[in-house]
Amino acid sequence: MPRFPKDRPLASRAELSAFLASVEKRAFKHAAWSLQDEEAALDAVQDAMMKLSANYGDRPAAELPLLFQRILQNVIRDSVRRRKVRRAWITLFSGFMRDGDDSDPLDSLDVDPAADLALPSTPHGDYERARVLDAIEEEIARLPERQRQAFLLRYWEGFDTVETAAVMGCSEGSVKTHCSRAVRALSTALLAKGISA
Repeated sequence: MPRFPKDRPLASRAELSAFLASVEKRAFKHAAWSLQDEEAALDAVQDAMMKLSANYGDRPAAELPLLFQRILQNVIRDSVRRRKVRRAWITLFSGFMRDGDDSDPLDSLDVDPAADLALPSTPHGDYERARVLDAIEEEIARLPERQRQAFLLRYWEGFDTVETAAVMGCSEGSVKTHCSRAVRALSTALLAKGISA
């Protein structure tokens, strides 16, 4: 993003506060329409405001609107991706258990994020999702290091096989093998706890 000339005055605390107050309601509406969840929208707006204040509070006041919108869009995109990936984990454990198959389950996973966001939130559903996610996190901590690393890079960070291989310093085939083994181990552990998709 082009910078304004250096002789432009920097935003004061009062200007930053006034800007945030002026954009709060519109930002919430935007996030709520995108996320279809008011609590997630509040979190997204708060996160975007904090990032703007912490990282760009020393910029000229004229730069704040564009910076804020870019940050908000990134936060919304990240939130949608995280929700899609978290809910997709449950599908992974039931739909990709093939003995002897070292393919990467995420390569064949077909999840529609729009359909996922349209699901109604119910107290029971929210409780069940939280219970499953807690169990998944507990079992992820028990995975061998390389399996955990591959699994988190692929399914949490959303990296593709090539990017994951570059980060891990191994071949794409190794990434697929580590992910496949991690999914099998997690699926077995979750089934033992009575959790199935």
